Amino acid sequence: MLYILVLIHVKYVGSLFVTSSEILLNDKNCQIMLKKISPVALTACSAYDKQTLLPALDRVLKTLELSTSLSTSLRSSVVLLKPNLISAKAGPLACTEGTLILAMARWFIDQGARVGIGDSPAFGTALSVLKNLNLLDELARLGVQIRSFKQGVPTELAGGGQAVLARAALECDLLVNMPRVKAHVQARLTMSVKNYFGCLVGLRKAWWHMAHGGTKSHEKDGFFDRLIRIPAALPSSLNIIDGIVAMHKSGPINGTPYPLSVLAASTNAVAADRAFHAILRVDPQDSPLMAACQRAHMHGAALSQLSFPLATPEDLQVNDFQVPGTLNPVRFNPFRFLKSSARRVFMSNDRLL
Repeated sequence: MLYILVLIHVKYVGSLFVTSSEILLNDKNCQIMLKKISPVALTACSAYDKQTLLPALDRVLKTLELSTSLSTSLRSSVVLLKPNLISAKAGPLACTEGTLILAMARWFIDQGARVGIGDSPAFGTALSVLKNLNLLDELARLGVQIRSFKQGVPTELAGGGQAVLARAALECDLLVNMPRVKAHVQARLTMSVKNYFGCLVGLRKAWWHMAHGGTKSHEKDGFFDRLIRIPAALPSSLNIIDGIVAMHKSGPINGTPYPLSVLAASTNAVAADRAFHAILRVDPQDSPLMAACQRAHMHGAALSQLSFPLATPEDLQVNDFQVPGTLNPVRFNPFRFLKSSARRVFMSNDRLL
């Protein structure tokens, strides 16, 4: 029986990104099997200073061939940076590192893109969090627009359900998702997929916790099953994962810094997260979001569907990253929900759309 292996690599077709693929041809029955492979660029990066960060960022971007394949398509395109801006009250560790945010803004500006930044923080507004991170002056100097996530668009999700997503996130040409690797008291471990939850408008995030976070939040069509459907409803995305200094033991706000020393990039959020589960030695089935991705058979949820053109997870693996043992309920205490909702309305004039 004759098998012919054909390797196909497409840099740019239609949308901004197409991943590598393998086609297996069987001459006996002429069946064609398409096996997608999602590249995840992993590299060691021990600090946020320019001398360390910029070469590492250059490595992962060039490995994904973004510098060449996007240099033309990005010119005059609208790029939206979507970091984790959950809250700066407990210090910068809860958010994506400011120097990484600025480095990505500069990189896309150098490609000729029009760059904005936005998020829907749990507390306050993106503007107030960026101010607390001391980023506003430099973002203004670069011409980066702070985009409001107040105006929402009801959006049907593939697989069922609806989400009111920020218009700014839906209308950009490229969404650059920039999570920090964090332990999480409700989800055990969060990175790329969870960071898309910040594209929900204002009080909708808290409402999802209440509506879908009951006793069946870990089951089919519960909170986590619904959350993993959000990325597919958004424009083409690039994920830049801040694992240089991660948060462990607790999270997503009051954890402890952990020097993981990893920077990663991928166009597949699920694949990026699966790679970090291997690096951190966290069983995917113990992680509600990754378990939901595997339950839904999402591409990238299995290591066999990933390629590692730079370092491999084994090269960067650690043994002492700690995640919560017992998880907190996804649904908030009703009193806390009402109190935080009232505070958010007062601070940012949000309303439940």
